[in-house]
Amino acid sequence: MRPPRVRGPWDAAAVARFLDEERSPLRLAVTWSWGAPLVVSLWFAHEAGALWCASHRNARLTEALARAPEVGFEVSVNEPPYRGVRGQGRAHLLPEAGAARLEVLLDRYLGDRESNLARWLLSRAEDEVAIRIEPSWLTAWDFSARMGGGPGR
Repeated sequence: MRPPRVRGPWDAAAVARFLDEERSPLRLAVTWSWGAPLVVSLWFAHEAGALWCASHRNARLTEALARAPEVGFEVSVNEPPYRGVRGQGRAHLLPEAGAARLEVLLDRYLGDRESNLARWLLSRAEDEVAIRIEPSWLTAWDFSARMGGGPGR
């Protein structure tokens, strides 16, 4: 996988640090079979330059990605001062990695696997599909200075 082109106020290391630390969901833009765009929020993990998510194998999202793997995405904070990363890339569906990826995401977002939600998701883990997004370009933005939050990351 080639490193993506990075633009904006952060260098590649700052973008990677943000994606490693941020826990807001990734907003994934896909194209449905009838050509209309849709944005879906997903838990994600950033590893070795790729963004990893998971979805159920029968989900419309998985169907859409199988048909049209080119995606847009954004990860940003939900409270001021606003900052984040957006980009485009290609999604790869990996059914064999779905259950393991789900466990990583549960640990990252819930902290354990004991909640009702975690137990329910794990009960259907064999039907999960890992989604690996390979970014082709990334753009960072940081409104901290203009919103009174001091210097950016």
